[in-house]
Amino acid sequence: MPNWKDILSEIQASGSTHDVIRRKYLNQLHKVSGRNVIIYYSGWLQKSELRRQGVQGFELNDADKEGFMAAIHKMDRKKGLDLILHTPGGAMDATESLIDYLRAMFDNNIRAIVPQIAMSAGTMISLACTEIIMGKHSSLGPIDPQIMGLPAHGIIEEFKRAATEIKANPVTIPLWQPIIAKYHPTLIGECEKAIEWATEMVKEWLVTGMFAGESGADAKANVIVKELGDHSLTKSHSRHISLKKAQELGIKVKALESDAKLQEAVLTVHHASIQTLASTPAIKIIENHMGAAFIQAIGQIGSR
Repeated sequence: MPNWKDILSEIQASGSTHDVIRRKYLNQLHKVSGRNVIIYYSGWLQKSELRRQGVQGFELNDADKEGFMAAIHKMDRKKGLDLILHTPGGAMDATESLIDYLRAMFDNNIRAIVPQIAMSAGTMISLACTEIIMGKHSSLGPIDPQIMGLPAHGIIEEFKRAATEIKANPVTIPLWQPIIAKYHPTLIGECEKAIEWATEMVKEWLVTGMFAGESGADAKANVIVKELGDHSLTKSHSRHISLKKAQELGIKVKALESDAKLQEAVLTVHHASIQTLASTPAIKIIENHMGAAFIQAIGQIGSR
């Protein structure tokens, strides 16, 4: 029979009621799909005020790797991975490192599922998968890199515009001086490198993943990278890309509504995850269908 300490440990491992319910439906999703399942959920929408106040942890970062390592441990990796994403994006270097790791674990047998929204680096991760599943209500976003919270393309455009106007009319120098003064001297070079990095990285993922072995893979990847990576085309980094638009760009997207059982299972997990983020201190959840979780709460990170 378990003693006091054993029972306490069991209760702590079980987590809150939210954890119990969420894990129940994650396991049900696994039974429906027959694949490994990991959720990667950020509470940036549910705790937007905290994010505005500067609370860190909502975005994808290097610390997330530990959560994925814990989630993948003991998995039968031959079953592939369904990665359920709900994120505003995050650091490009952390994104590259995470995809390298996931591909090392599951090869190209990774499917992205976006029940609501996966922006920026979340879209990059999705494009690194062999297929994306989206609902009619789901959104991806542009993949143009951001520098200091500003679009790298936009910064370059502003510098070019300043140079053109000053050359044509030197009288405009006093107007442009305070604008240009806010940028440090190496910024343009950093922006150019970030754009090149993002473009090359996502194109390689598309060619070696989603379009692997297909004729015209390079051309297909170029269209997608240009349309999603060029700030002058997307107009805003926060622009939402629907399932229909993604399909028009040539992205391999499957409608969540095409499989009623999968749709119900995915949306139930989504609702349970969102309610956890809305009603508890959790700001990020990385969790698998076996109950292994890496949950970051305000001011703390822990596995349970």
